[in-house]
Amino acid sequence: MPTISMFYGVLVRMYFYDDEQHHLPHFHAEYQGMKASFAIESAELLSGSLPPNKLRLVQAWAEIHKEDLMADWNLAKEGQKLFPIDPLK
Repeated sequence: MPTISMFYGVLVRMYFYDDEQHHLPHFHAEYQGMKASFAIESAELLSGSLPPNKLRLVQAWAEIHKEDLMADWNLAKEGQKLFPIDPLK
């Protein structure tokens, strides 16, 4: 499970071949043991939870990097190496 970005203590990851669980392009975020999944297209929270301030940061980051996330999603579906995505600054 590659980490594709990290900012403000949040790890953003994307699994290879991970279309079974949510059936749509998504990514995972972790913060201090809390985990959540987000839809790439809408940045909507699909499952899990994060503190409200971290949730908003992840969603803002996802909106900024939607194209990069989709490119990594397509690579992950093929089992290829993912590219890092710039953190939120």
